[in-house]
Amino acid sequence: MQSVDRAFDVLEALADLGGSAGISELAGRTGLPYGTIHRLLRTLLARGYVRQETDRRYALGGGLVRLGGVAERMVGAWARPYLSRLVELSGETANLAVLEGDFIVYIAQVPSPRRLRMFAEVGRRVLPHSTAVGKVLLAHRPDDEVVALIERTGMPRRTANTITAHTEMLGALSQARERGYALDLGEEELGVHCLAVPVHDGDRVVAAMSISGPAERITALDQDELARHMRRIAHDFGTQLAPRAARAT
Repeated sequence: MQSVDRAFDVLEALADLGGSAGISELAGRTGLPYGTIHRLLRTLLARGYVRQETDRRYALGGGLVRLGGVAERMVGAWARPYLSRLVELSGETANLAVLEGDFIVYIAQVPSPRRLRMFAEVGRRVLPHSTAVGKVLLAHRPDDEVVALIERTGMPRRTANTITAHTEMLGALSQARERGYALDLGEEELGVHCLAVPVHDGDRVVAAMSISGPAERITALDQDELARHMRRIAHDFGTQLAPRAARAT
């Protein structure tokens, strides 16, 4: 069982380090001895879950794609009852999204019953800086990782409201951490506002739940009170994703 735990430690460290890393980085991240990491990497290489790059670094391998795709579909299905609770709470469309690489991916949605409602197609990929779900997920990453990401993506302007300055974005993320939710005020699409909260898997934020709707309807809501109820629903969902971790918090 210890070997299994350590193998997952290495895979999670690779993910936390952006998908690839050297042995010394993995040792620093996991606290494992070099020899142990070498042995684990040999097994993971043989199974295709890790690959070795030409510069002697190791990267997450293609074997994880199949597992990740199936897991993502299952998580989306598990989320639907919780998203339905968000719809009942707010009257607006509810979404579940994750951060994959530099992009936000919507993996589940329950639409509002209202005639005028918002849609974010499941599977859609967007940059995080202009979305509430993206801000929630970035808010729980170190600032240096956030800056590296937004430098790679360039923070393109989607609307006149889009945040495109690094300092302004870091301020928005700090505010999201402080109040426990993030807003998109017409930053991805004019006339559409969103409110998002984090989904915790123990100590980690692994996803974001949001509600989205016409600006005037979202503005009319008591956003602090709404976010408080949304966090409770997100916590319940996180408990299902990782019951042991959730009980420990």
